[in-house]
Amino acid sequence: MKKNKRYVPLADIHTFQLNSQVEEPLYRQVYSSIREEILQGQLSPGVKLPSSRALAQKMGVSRNTVVNAYEQLWAEGFIEGKTGSGSYVSENLPPRLLFPPGSKPNEISSSEERPKKLSQRGRQMKELRPRIPVARPLPFCPGMPELGEFPMELWARIVARHWKRASHTMLAYGSPAGYLPLRQAISEYLQACRGVRCQAEQIIIVAGAQQALDLLARMLLDPGDHVWVEDPGYQGAKGAFMAAGAEIIPIPVDSEGLNPEKAKHSSQARLAYLTPSHQYPTGVTMSLSRRLEMIAWAQEKNAWIIEDDYDSEYRYVGSPLASMQGLDTTGRVFYIGTFSKVLFPSLRIGYLVVPSDLVEDFIHGRSLLDSHAPTLIQAALTTFIEKGYFASHIRRMRTLYEERQKLFVQELEKKLSTEFNLSHQAAGMHLVAYAKNDFADQDFAPWVRERGMELSALSSYYYGKEKKSGLVLGYAGFNLPQIEEGVEKLSRLYEDFCKL
Repeated sequence: MKKNKRYVPLADIHTFQLNSQVEEPLYRQVYSSIREEILQGQLSPGVKLPSSRALAQKMGVSRNTVVNAYEQLWAEGFIEGKTGSGSYVSENLPPRLLFPPGSKPNEISSSEERPKKLSQRGRQMKELRPRIPVARPLPFCPGMPELGEFPMELWARIVARHWKRASHTMLAYGSPAGYLPLRQAISEYLQACRGVRCQAEQIIIVAGAQQALDLLARMLLDPGDHVWVEDPGYQGAKGAFMAAGAEIIPIPVDSEGLNPEKAKHSSQARLAYLTPSHQYPTGVTMSLSRRLEMIAWAQEKNAWIIEDDYDSEYRYVGSPLASMQGLDTTGRVFYIGTFSKVLFPSLRIGYLVVPSDLVEDFIHGRSLLDSHAPTLIQAALTTFIEKGYFASHIRRMRTLYEERQKLFVQELEKKLSTEFNLSHQAAGMHLVAYAKNDFADQDFAPWVRERGMELSALSSYYYGKEKKSGLVLGYAGFNLPQIEEGVEKLSRLYEDFCKL
Protein backbone atom coordinates (compact mmCIF):
# COMPACT_ATOMS: atom_id res chain seq x y z
CA MET A 1 0.00 0.00 0.00
CA LYS A 2 1.28 3.46 -0.83
CA LYS A 3 2.65 5.52 2.02
CA ASN A 4 0.16 7.83 3.78
CA LYS A 5 -2.75 6.36 1.86
CA ARG A 6 -5.91 5.62 3.83
CA TYR A 7 -7.76 2.40 3.09
CA VAL A 8 -11.53 2.13 3.00
CA PRO A 9 -12.67 -1.14 4.55
CA LEU A 10 -15.01 -3.03 2.30
CA ALA A 11 -17.77 -2.85 4.90
CA ASP A 12 -17.65 0.94 4.78
CA ILE A 13 -18.24 1.14 1.05
CA HIS A 14 -21.74 2.32 0.23
CA THR A 15 -24.03 -0.40 -1.08
CA PHE A 16 -24.93 1.02 -4.46
CA GLN A 17 -28.46 0.50 -5.69
CA LEU A 18 -28.10 -1.13 -9.11
CA ASN A 19 -31.05 -1.62 -11.38
CA SER A 20 -30.85 -4.27 -14.09
CA GLN A 21 -34.23 -3.18 -15.49
CA VAL A 22 -33.01 0.16 -16.86
CA GLU A 23 -31.17 0.64 -20.14
CA GLU A 24 -28.03 2.08 -18.50
CA PRO A 25 -25.28 -0.63 -18.33
CA LEU A 26 -24.35 -1.88 -14.85
CA TYR A 27 -20.78 -0.62 -15.13
CA ARG A 28 -22.12 2.89 -15.79
CA GLN A 29 -24.29 2.64 -12.69
CA VAL A 30 -21.26 1.59 -10.59
CA TYR A 31 -19.17 4.39 -12.15
CA SER A 32 -21.88 7.00 -11.51
CA SER A 33 -22.32 5.92 -7.88
CA ILE A 34 -18.60 6.07 -7.05
CA ARG A 35 -18.22 9.36 -8.91
CA GLU A 36 -21.10 10.88 -6.92
CA GLU A 37 -19.64 9.74 -3.60
CA ILE A 38 -16.29 11.29 -4.54
CA LEU A 39 -17.94 14.58 -5.47
CA GLN A 40 -19.99 14.60 -2.26
CA GLY A 41 -16.91 13.98 -0.13
CA GLN A 42 -18.00 10.57 1.13
CA LEU A 43 -14.87 9.17 -0.53
CA SER A 44 -12.16 11.70 0.22
CA PRO A 45 -8.94 12.30 -1.77
CA GLY A 46 -6.23 9.72 -1.18
CA VAL A 47 -8.58 6.96 0.00
CA LYS A 48 -7.79 3.52 -1.37
CA LEU A 49 -10.73 1.74 -2.97
CA PRO A 50 -11.42 -2.00 -2.59
CA SER A 51 -10.08 -4.31 -5.23
CA SER A 52 -12.29 -4.88 -8.23
CA ARG A 53 -12.74 -8.54 -7.21
CA ALA A 54 -13.80 -7.73 -3.64
CA LEU A 55 -16.20 -4.95 -4.69
CA ALA A 56 -17.72 -7.16 -7.39
CA GLN A 57 -18.42 -9.89 -4.79
CA LYS A 58 -19.98 -7.40 -2.38
CA MET A 59 -22.23 -5.93 -5.09
CA GLY A 60 -23.13 -9.22 -6.74
CA VAL A 61 -21.83 -8.28 -10.19
CA SER A 62 -19.09 -9.60 -12.43
CA ARG A 63 -15.53 -8.41 -11.87
CA ASN A 64 -15.48 -6.98 -15.42
CA THR A 65 -18.35 -4.67 -14.47
CA VAL A 66 -16.29 -3.11 -11.67
CA VAL A 67 -13.09 -3.09 -13.79
CA ASN A 68 -14.89 -1.15 -16.52
CA ALA A 69 -16.25 1.31 -13.97
CA TYR A 70 -12.78 1.85 -12.47
CA GLU A 71 -11.25 2.32 -15.92
CA GLN A 72 -13.81 5.03 -16.70
CA LEU A 73 -13.05 6.77 -13.39
CA TRP A 74 -9.32 6.53 -14.16
CA ALA A 75 -9.82 7.99 -17.62
CA GLU A 76 -11.71 10.97 -16.21
CA GLY A 77 -9.21 11.60 -13.41
CA PHE A 78 -11.42 10.71 -10.44
CA ILE A 79 -9.15 7.87 -9.29
CA GLU A 80 -5.50 7.05 -9.81
CA GLY A 81 -3.14 4.12 -9.38
CA LYS A 82 -1.70 1.24 -11.33
CA THR A 83 -2.86 -2.26 -11.93
CA GLY A 84 -1.55 -4.43 -9.09
CA SER A 85 -1.03 -1.59 -6.61
CA GLY A 86 -4.63 -0.59 -6.04
CA SER A 87 -6.91 2.28 -6.93
CA TYR A 88 -7.08 5.55 -4.97
CA VAL A 89 -9.33 8.57 -5.05
CA SER A 90 -7.31 11.23 -6.83
CA GLU A 91 -5.61 13.84 -4.64
CA ASN A 92 -5.48 16.29 -7.53
CA LEU A 93 -9.18 17.10 -7.60
CA PRO A 94 -9.74 20.87 -7.20
CA PRO A 95 -11.54 21.63 -3.89
CA ARG A 96 -14.14 23.69 -5.77
CA LEU A 97 -15.09 20.56 -7.70
CA LEU A 98 -16.18 18.79 -4.52
CA PHE A 99 -19.62 19.31 -3.03
CA PRO A 100 -20.66 19.31 0.62
CA PRO A 101 -22.00 16.01 2.00
CA GLY A 102 -25.72 15.69 1.38
CA SER A 103 -25.71 17.83 -1.76
CA LYS A 104 -25.93 16.52 -5.29
CA PRO A 105 -23.33 17.04 -8.04
CA ASN A 106 -25.73 19.10 -10.12
CA GLU A 107 -26.59 21.40 -7.20
CA ILE A 108 -24.64 24.51 -6.24
CA SER A 109 -24.61 25.74 -2.65
CA SER A 110 -25.90 29.22 -1.97
CA SER A 111 -22.40 30.43 -1.19
CA GLU A 112 -21.28 29.40 -4.65
CA GLU A 113 -24.24 30.85 -6.57
CA ARG A 114 -23.45 33.34 -9.27
CA PRO A 115 -25.97 35.27 -11.33
CA LYS A 116 -26.49 33.66 -14.70
CA LYS A 117 -26.86 36.46 -17.19
CA LEU A 118 -28.18 36.13 -20.69
CA SER A 119 -27.31 38.73 -23.27
CA GLN A 120 -29.87 41.42 -23.97
CA ARG A 121 -30.83 39.57 -27.14
CA GLY A 122 -31.04 36.32 -25.19
CA ARG A 123 -33.43 37.87 -22.70
CA GLN A 124 -35.58 39.25 -25.51
CA MET A 125 -35.71 35.87 -27.22
CA LYS A 126 -36.61 34.18 -23.93
CA GLU A 127 -39.54 36.57 -23.54
CA LEU A 128 -40.94 35.41 -26.89
CA ARG A 129 -41.65 32.03 -25.27
CA PRO A 130 -42.12 30.13 -28.55
CA ARG A 131 -44.27 27.04 -28.53
CA ILE A 132 -42.21 23.88 -28.07
CA PRO A 133 -43.51 21.15 -30.42
CA VAL A 134 -44.49 17.78 -28.96
CA ALA A 135 -44.19 14.35 -30.56
CA ARG A 136 -47.93 13.69 -30.32
CA PRO A 137 -49.68 16.91 -31.31
CA LEU A 138 -52.87 17.82 -29.50
CA PRO A 139 -55.94 19.34 -31.15
CA PHE A 140 -55.82 22.07 -32.40
CA CYS A 141 -52.08 22.58 -32.81
CA PRO A 142 -51.41 25.12 -35.63
CA GLY A 143 -49.14 24.15 -38.50
CA MET A 144 -49.44 20.39 -38.06
CA PRO A 145 -50.02 18.41 -41.29
CA GLU A 146 -51.86 15.09 -41.47
CA LEU A 147 -49.13 12.51 -40.84
CA GLY A 148 -51.33 9.43 -41.09
CA GLU A 149 -51.96 10.05 -44.80
CA PHE A 150 -48.31 10.36 -45.75
CA PRO A 151 -47.28 7.40 -47.97
CA MET A 152 -44.83 5.89 -45.50
CA GLU A 153 -44.33 2.58 -47.29
CA LEU A 154 -43.54 4.34 -50.54
CA TRP A 155 -41.16 6.73 -48.78
CA ALA A 156 -39.47 3.83 -46.96
CA ARG A 157 -38.87 2.00 -50.27
CA ILE A 158 -37.37 5.12 -51.83
CA VAL A 159 -35.07 5.72 -48.85
CA ALA A 160 -34.05 2.04 -48.74
CA ARG A 161 -33.27 2.06 -52.44
CA HIS A 162 -30.97 5.07 -52.05
CA TRP A 163 -29.23 3.51 -49.04
CA LYS A 164 -28.69 0.29 -50.97
CA ARG A 165 -27.19 2.12 -53.95
CA ALA A 166 -25.34 4.78 -51.97
CA SER A 167 -21.89 5.61 -53.30
CA HIS A 168 -18.97 6.69 -51.15
CA THR A 169 -19.48 10.27 -52.26
CA MET A 170 -23.06 10.10 -51.00
CA LEU A 171 -21.68 9.35 -47.52
CA ALA A 172 -19.14 12.17 -47.58
CA TYR A 173 -19.71 15.86 -46.89
CA GLY A 174 -22.14 17.42 -49.32
CA SER A 175 -22.35 20.85 -50.86
CA PRO A 176 -23.58 23.51 -48.41
CA ALA A 177 -25.91 24.63 -51.21
CA GLY A 178 -27.56 21.22 -51.20
CA TYR A 179 -27.91 18.20 -53.47
CA LEU A 180 -27.93 19.54 -57.03
CA PRO A 181 -30.60 17.15 -58.43
CA LEU A 182 -32.94 18.24 -55.60
CA ARG A 183 -32.27 21.89 -56.33
CA GLN A 184 -33.09 21.23 -59.99
CA ALA A 185 -36.33 19.45 -59.07
CA ILE A 186 -37.35 22.30 -56.75
CA SER A 187 -36.50 24.88 -59.41
CA GLU A 188 -38.75 23.16 -61.96
CA TYR A 189 -41.56 22.86 -59.42
CA LEU A 190 -41.35 26.52 -58.35
CA GLN A 191 -41.32 27.80 -61.92
CA ALA A 192 -44.28 25.66 -62.95
CA CYS A 193 -46.46 25.92 -59.83
CA ARG A 194 -45.45 29.06 -57.96
CA GLY A 195 -44.31 31.42 -60.70
CA VAL A 196 -40.87 31.84 -59.14
CA ARG A 197 -38.07 33.15 -61.38
CA CYS A 198 -35.08 30.98 -60.55
CA GLN A 199 -32.48 28.53 -61.72
CA ALA A 200 -31.28 25.54 -59.72
CA GLU A 201 -28.07 27.42 -58.87
CA GLN A 202 -30.08 30.05 -56.98
CA ILE A 203 -31.60 27.51 -54.58
CA ILE A 204 -29.96 26.72 -51.25
CA ILE A 205 -31.23 23.76 -49.24
CA VAL A 206 -31.73 24.53 -45.54
CA ALA A 207 -33.04 22.72 -42.47
CA GLY A 208 -36.49 24.26 -42.64
CA ALA A 209 -37.79 27.79 -42.99
CA GLN A 210 -36.45 28.86 -39.58
CA GLN A 211 -32.86 28.19 -40.64
CA ALA A 212 -33.48 30.17 -43.81
CA LEU A 213 -34.63 33.12 -41.68
CA ASP A 214 -31.60 32.80 -39.44
CA LEU A 215 -29.26 32.74 -42.44
CA LEU A 216 -30.95 35.78 -44.00
CA ALA A 217 -30.77 37.72 -40.75
CA ARG A 218 -27.06 36.94 -40.37
CA MET A 219 -26.21 37.84 -43.95
CA LEU A 220 -28.36 40.94 -44.46
CA LEU A 221 -28.63 42.69 -41.10
CA ASP A 222 -26.26 44.58 -38.86
CA PRO A 223 -27.05 45.32 -35.21
CA GLY A 224 -29.45 48.23 -35.05
CA ASP A 225 -30.85 47.82 -38.57
CA HIS A 226 -34.61 48.26 -38.81
CA VAL A 227 -36.83 45.47 -40.10
CA TRP A 228 -40.47 45.87 -41.11
CA VAL A 229 -42.61 42.94 -40.01
CA GLU A 230 -46.31 42.22 -40.33
CA ASP A 231 -48.36 42.99 -37.24
CA PRO A 232 -49.63 40.47 -36.23
CA GLY A 233 -46.93 38.20 -37.59
CA TYR A 234 -44.84 35.07 -37.32
CA GLN A 235 -42.89 34.89 -34.04
CA GLY A 236 -40.10 32.77 -35.52
CA ALA A 237 -39.15 35.61 -37.87
CA LYS A 238 -39.08 38.07 -35.00
CA GLY A 239 -36.77 35.75 -33.07
CA ALA A 240 -34.32 35.44 -35.99
CA PHE A 241 -34.17 39.21 -36.49
CA MET A 242 -33.77 39.91 -32.78
CA ALA A 243 -30.93 37.37 -32.61
CA ALA A 244 -29.16 39.40 -35.30
CA GLY A 245 -29.54 42.55 -33.20
CA ALA A 246 -32.08 44.19 -35.50
CA GLU A 247 -34.82 46.54 -34.34
CA ILE A 248 -38.31 45.28 -35.11
CA ILE A 249 -40.72 47.81 -36.68
CA PRO A 250 -44.28 46.38 -36.66
CA ILE A 251 -46.48 47.46 -39.60
CA PRO A 252 -50.24 46.82 -39.31
CA VAL A 253 -51.95 44.22 -41.49
CA ASP A 254 -55.42 44.84 -42.91
CA SER A 255 -57.60 43.02 -45.43
CA GLU A 256 -54.96 43.51 -48.18
CA GLY A 257 -51.93 42.47 -46.11
CA LEU A 258 -49.16 44.69 -44.77
CA ASN A 259 -50.08 48.31 -45.36
CA PRO A 260 -47.15 50.32 -46.80
CA GLU A 261 -49.02 53.55 -46.04
CA LYS A 262 -48.69 52.79 -42.33
CA ALA A 263 -44.93 52.42 -42.80
CA LYS A 264 -44.31 55.86 -44.32
CA HIS A 265 -43.96 57.50 -40.92
CA SER A 266 -41.67 54.80 -39.53
CA SER A 267 -37.90 54.71 -39.74
CA GLN A 268 -36.20 53.60 -42.92
CA ALA A 269 -35.93 49.80 -42.96
CA ARG A 270 -33.18 47.60 -44.29
CA LEU A 271 -35.53 44.67 -44.82
CA ALA A 272 -39.23 43.74 -44.89
CA TYR A 273 -40.55 40.31 -43.93
CA LEU A 274 -43.81 39.29 -45.64
CA THR A 275 -46.15 36.30 -45.97
CA PRO A 276 -48.06 37.68 -48.97
CA SER A 277 -49.83 34.59 -50.31
CA HIS A 278 -51.31 33.59 -46.95
CA GLN A 279 -50.51 36.04 -44.17
CA TYR A 280 -49.63 34.43 -40.86
CA PRO A 281 -51.70 34.25 -38.75
CA THR A 282 -54.66 36.22 -40.18
CA GLY A 283 -54.77 34.35 -43.51
CA VAL A 284 -55.33 37.42 -45.72
CA THR A 285 -53.75 37.68 -49.17
CA MET A 286 -51.63 40.67 -50.06
CA SER A 287 -53.12 42.59 -52.97
CA LEU A 288 -51.25 42.92 -56.25
CA SER A 289 -50.98 46.70 -55.91
CA ARG A 290 -49.30 46.37 -52.51
CA ARG A 291 -46.94 43.69 -53.75
CA LEU A 292 -45.80 45.96 -56.56
CA GLU A 293 -45.57 48.90 -54.17
CA MET A 294 -43.30 46.94 -51.82
CA ILE A 295 -41.06 45.80 -54.67
CA ALA A 296 -40.75 49.42 -55.84
CA TRP A 297 -39.92 50.45 -52.26
CA ALA A 298 -37.15 47.84 -52.01
CA GLN A 299 -35.61 48.99 -55.29
CA GLU A 300 -35.82 52.68 -54.41
CA LYS A 301 -34.48 52.32 -50.86
CA ASN A 302 -31.87 49.65 -51.65
CA ALA A 303 -33.67 47.33 -49.24
CA TRP A 304 -34.62 43.65 -49.22
CA ILE A 305 -37.85 41.65 -49.05
CA ILE A 306 -38.22 38.18 -47.57
CA GLU A 307 -41.20 36.29 -48.96
CA ASP A 308 -42.13 33.39 -46.69
CA ASP A 309 -44.38 31.06 -48.72
CA TYR A 310 -44.95 28.55 -45.93
CA ASP A 311 -48.20 26.78 -46.96
CA SER A 312 -49.54 28.34 -50.17
CA GLU A 313 -49.88 24.90 -51.83
CA TYR A 314 -53.09 24.48 -49.86
CA ARG A 315 -55.51 26.83 -51.53
CA TYR A 316 -59.14 25.71 -51.78
CA VAL A 317 -60.57 28.33 -54.13
CA GLY A 318 -58.91 28.52 -57.54
CA SER A 319 -55.25 27.81 -58.19
CA PRO A 320 -52.41 28.66 -55.78
CA LEU A 321 -51.39 32.31 -56.17
CA ALA A 322 -48.20 33.19 -58.02
CA SER A 323 -45.31 34.27 -55.84
CA MET A 324 -44.29 37.84 -55.15
CA GLN A 325 -40.75 36.91 -56.14
CA GLY A 326 -41.97 36.26 -59.68
CA LEU A 327 -42.98 39.93 -59.95
CA ASP A 328 -39.52 41.13 -58.97
CA THR A 329 -37.18 42.04 -61.84
CA THR A 330 -34.56 43.75 -59.69
CA GLY A 331 -33.30 40.88 -57.52
CA ARG A 332 -34.65 42.32 -54.26
CA VAL A 333 -36.83 39.41 -53.08
CA PHE A 334 -35.66 36.30 -51.23
CA TYR A 335 -38.12 33.41 -51.38
CA ILE A 336 -38.51 30.79 -48.60
CA GLY A 337 -40.30 27.45 -48.92
CA THR A 338 -40.42 24.34 -46.76
CA PHE A 339 -41.39 20.68 -47.00
CA SER A 340 -42.05 20.39 -43.25
CA LYS A 341 -45.69 21.46 -43.49
CA VAL A 342 -46.54 19.82 -46.80
CA LEU A 343 -44.88 16.44 -46.06
CA PHE A 344 -43.86 15.87 -42.42
CA PRO A 345 -42.12 18.12 -39.85
CA SER A 346 -39.19 15.85 -38.97
CA LEU A 347 -38.02 15.89 -42.60
CA ARG A 348 -36.36 19.25 -41.80
CA ILE A 349 -35.74 20.28 -45.39
CA GLY A 350 -36.60 23.70 -46.73
CA TYR A 351 -35.17 25.93 -49.42
CA LEU A 352 -34.15 29.51 -50.00
CA VAL A 353 -34.14 31.20 -53.41
CA VAL A 354 -31.38 33.80 -53.50
CA PRO A 355 -30.83 36.59 -56.06
CA SER A 356 -28.22 35.33 -58.51
CA ASP A 357 -25.56 37.92 -57.62
CA LEU A 358 -25.59 36.85 -53.94
CA VAL A 359 -25.62 33.07 -54.33
CA GLU A 360 -21.92 32.50 -53.68
CA ASP A 361 -21.96 34.74 -50.59
CA PHE A 362 -24.95 32.90 -49.15
CA ILE A 363 -23.41 29.49 -49.82
CA HIS A 364 -20.40 30.54 -47.75
CA GLY A 365 -22.72 31.74 -45.02
CA ARG A 366 -24.73 28.51 -45.18
CA SER A 367 -21.56 26.47 -44.69
CA LEU A 368 -21.09 28.05 -41.25
CA LEU A 369 -24.49 26.94 -39.96
CA ASP A 370 -24.30 23.14 -40.22
CA SER A 371 -22.30 22.42 -43.39
CA HIS A 372 -25.11 20.68 -45.33
CA ALA A 373 -28.41 18.83 -45.06
CA PRO A 374 -28.34 14.98 -45.02
CA THR A 375 -27.51 14.01 -48.60
CA LEU A 376 -29.31 10.66 -48.71
CA ILE A 377 -32.58 12.18 -47.51
CA GLN A 378 -32.20 14.92 -50.12
CA ALA A 379 -31.71 12.23 -52.77
CA ALA A 380 -34.84 10.39 -51.59
CA LEU A 381 -36.85 13.61 -51.70
CA THR A 382 -35.59 14.24 -55.23
CA THR A 383 -37.00 10.90 -56.36
CA PHE A 384 -40.26 11.60 -54.52
CA ILE A 385 -40.65 14.84 -56.49
CA GLU A 386 -39.40 13.60 -59.88
CA LYS A 387 -41.68 10.54 -59.90
CA GLY A 388 -44.75 12.72 -59.32
CA TYR A 389 -45.44 11.46 -55.79
CA PHE A 390 -45.05 14.94 -54.30
CA ALA A 391 -47.62 16.52 -56.62
CA SER A 392 -50.01 13.60 -56.04
CA HIS A 393 -49.68 13.96 -52.26
CA ILE A 394 -50.36 17.71 -52.44
CA ARG A 395 -53.53 17.11 -54.46
CA ARG A 396 -54.82 14.52 -52.01
CA MET A 397 -54.04 16.68 -48.98
CA ARG A 398 -55.66 19.72 -50.57
CA THR A 399 -58.94 17.80 -50.92
CA LEU A 400 -58.65 16.35 -47.42
CA TYR A 401 -57.84 19.69 -45.73
CA GLU A 402 -60.69 21.45 -47.52
CA GLU A 403 -63.11 18.85 -46.15
CA ARG A 404 -61.69 19.27 -42.65
CA GLN A 405 -61.83 23.04 -42.84
CA LYS A 406 -65.53 22.94 -43.77
CA LEU A 407 -66.37 20.71 -40.82
CA PHE A 408 -64.17 22.75 -38.49
CA VAL A 409 -65.93 25.99 -39.42
CA GLN A 410 -69.32 24.30 -39.12
CA GLU A 411 -68.58 22.96 -35.63
CA LEU A 412 -67.02 26.19 -34.39
CA GLU A 413 -69.98 28.23 -35.59
CA LYS A 414 -72.33 25.79 -33.90
CA LYS A 415 -70.51 25.79 -30.54
CA LEU A 416 -68.65 29.10 -30.23
CA SER A 417 -70.15 31.64 -32.65
CA THR A 418 -71.66 33.68 -29.80
CA GLU A 419 -68.19 34.31 -28.39
CA PHE A 420 -65.97 34.38 -31.50
CA ASN A 421 -65.96 35.60 -35.10
CA LEU A 422 -64.27 33.14 -37.45
CA SER A 423 -61.94 34.00 -40.30
CA HIS A 424 -63.17 32.25 -43.44
CA GLN A 425 -59.97 31.47 -45.28
CA ALA A 426 -59.58 30.17 -48.80
CA ALA A 427 -56.24 28.55 -48.01
CA GLY A 428 -53.96 27.22 -45.32
CA MET A 429 -54.00 24.81 -42.41
CA HIS A 430 -55.42 26.97 -39.61
CA LEU A 431 -58.21 29.42 -38.78
CA VAL A 432 -58.41 32.43 -36.50
CA ALA A 433 -61.26 32.85 -34.03
CA TYR A 434 -61.48 36.54 -33.06
CA ALA A 435 -62.88 37.10 -29.56
CA LYS A 436 -65.97 39.32 -29.53
CA ASN A 437 -65.28 40.44 -25.97
CA ASP A 438 -62.16 41.13 -23.91
CA PHE A 439 -60.51 37.76 -23.46
CA ALA A 440 -57.26 36.73 -21.73
CA ASP A 441 -56.16 34.46 -24.56
CA GLN A 442 -52.54 34.27 -23.37
CA ASP A 443 -53.76 32.82 -20.08
CA PHE A 444 -56.23 30.53 -21.80
CA ALA A 445 -53.66 28.88 -24.13
CA PRO A 446 -51.43 27.32 -21.41
CA TRP A 447 -54.51 26.53 -19.30
CA VAL A 448 -56.07 24.38 -22.03
CA ARG A 449 -52.73 22.74 -22.80
CA GLU A 450 -52.66 21.35 -19.27
CA ARG A 451 -56.06 19.85 -20.09
CA GLY A 452 -55.06 18.08 -23.30
CA MET A 453 -55.62 20.70 -25.98
CA GLU A 454 -53.15 22.91 -27.85
CA LEU A 455 -53.75 26.23 -29.55
CA SER A 456 -52.11 29.63 -29.87
CA ALA A 457 -53.19 32.96 -28.42
CA LEU A 458 -53.82 35.47 -31.21
CA SER A 459 -52.58 38.43 -29.14
CA SER A 460 -49.15 36.78 -28.80
CA TYR A 461 -48.54 37.41 -32.52
CA TYR A 462 -48.84 41.18 -32.17
CA TYR A 463 -45.79 43.40 -31.66
CA GLY A 464 -47.39 46.80 -31.20
CA LYS A 465 -49.61 48.09 -28.40
CA GLU A 466 -52.87 47.50 -30.26
CA LYS A 467 -53.71 43.82 -30.03
CA LYS A 468 -56.70 41.66 -30.83
CA SER A 469 -57.46 38.65 -28.69
CA GLY A 470 -58.57 35.31 -30.01
CA LEU A 471 -57.43 31.81 -30.89
CA VAL A 472 -55.24 30.44 -33.69
CA LEU A 473 -56.51 26.93 -34.35
CA GLY A 474 -54.99 24.29 -36.61
CA TYR A 475 -57.26 21.69 -38.21
CA ALA A 476 -55.20 20.02 -40.96
CA GLY A 477 -53.61 17.32 -38.80
CA PHE A 478 -56.82 16.07 -37.20
CA ASN A 479 -59.49 13.78 -38.64
CA LEU A 480 -63.22 14.47 -38.66
CA PRO A 481 -64.07 12.69 -35.38
CA GLN A 482 -61.16 14.47 -33.65
CA ILE A 483 -62.45 17.80 -34.95
CA GLU A 484 -65.98 17.17 -33.71
CA GLU A 485 -64.81 15.94 -30.31
CA GLY A 486 -62.17 18.64 -30.08
CA VAL A 487 -64.55 21.52 -30.72
CA GLU A 488 -66.96 20.13 -28.14
CA LYS A 489 -64.13 19.96 -25.62
CA LEU A 490 -62.90 23.43 -26.54
CA SER A 491 -66.38 24.82 -25.94
CA ARG A 492 -66.54 23.24 -22.47
CA LEU A 493 -63.06 24.44 -21.56
CA TYR A 494 -63.88 27.97 -22.65
CA GLU A 495 -67.00 27.99 -20.46
CA ASP A 496 -65.01 26.66 -17.50
CA PHE A 497 -62.26 29.21 -18.02
CA CYS A 498 -64.71 32.10 -18.08
CA LYS A 499 -66.06 31.00 -14.69
CA LEU A 500 -62.63 31.25 -13.03
